[in-house]
Amino acid sequence: MLTDTHCHLDFHKFDPDRDAVLERAVRAGVERILIPGLNLTSSLSAVKLAESHPILFAAIGVHPTEALEVAGRASDVGPSAFDPFRELARHPKVVAIGEIGLDYYWDAAPHDLQQRLLRAQLDLAAELGLPVVIHLREKGDAPDGPCAADLMKILEDWVAGLRSGNDALAARPGVLHSFSGSLSTARRAIALGFCIGVTGPVTYRKERQELIAGLPLDRLLIETDAPFQAPAPQRGKRNEPAYVRLIADKIALLHQCSLEQVAVTTSASAKFLFGWTD
Repeated sequence: MLTDTHCHLDFHKFDPDRDAVLERAVRAGVERILIPGLNLTSSLSAVKLAESHPILFAAIGVHPTEALEVAGRASDVGPSAFDPFRELARHPKVVAIGEIGLDYYWDAAPHDLQQRLLRAQLDLAAELGLPVVIHLREKGDAPDGPCAADLMKILEDWVAGLRSGNDALAARPGVLHSFSGSLSTARRAIALGFCIGVTGPVTYRKERQELIAGLPLDRLLIETDAPFQAPAPQRGKRNEPAYVRLIADKIALLHQCSLEQVAVTTSASAKFLFGWTD
């Protein structure tokens, strides 16, 4: 009863054996896999792939490193720039807006443009009643800094607006994907109603283990971020959804509970957040 809440199964690295990857995931007990979009093209691919198998679902959106693509197609990153995503969001397999957020690591787009793009997509999520999958990466992969500060200010403003309007989305605003930030940032996000995504590095990085041990189990989601970030002992190899079991094992150890409790709790949190049906 495991869930992989972030897997780039549409990437070319899975082209040779995608069906076998899915078979291994099912045998490992994976019941749901969420495929995030990075731009319009990959969002379309994610939705098409989600149509092919009952355990697959899709998120659609524009990654912060793709911000210049949107700016190139529109005079601004306002509502009209996302009309294709509005159309795509009608698909029953679309359960979130993502992967969106801020990335000051690569600096592929000006920070102010990334912030405008994020706000526009948060507005889109509120309009559509869909939770968000948030990307946060600091310069130099630091645990804290201006990227986290800018992101949290934007998210706090957004959630405050949802709450003031008694919007049901305020109870399930989203997840901070593959979280590698500070404990204080994680707690601020949880106070806003966000979940925290846990990926493979929790199996071998002490600072990530200390972070996850200090967070409530019912606010954690398990994700592979495949084909990236394979957990130990698969580190250095292509990651895949079946490896969520290795992440769940480590979380169980850190929280001193059973694997079954981790699987049941994290899958229930994912179901509540994304609203997928049995």
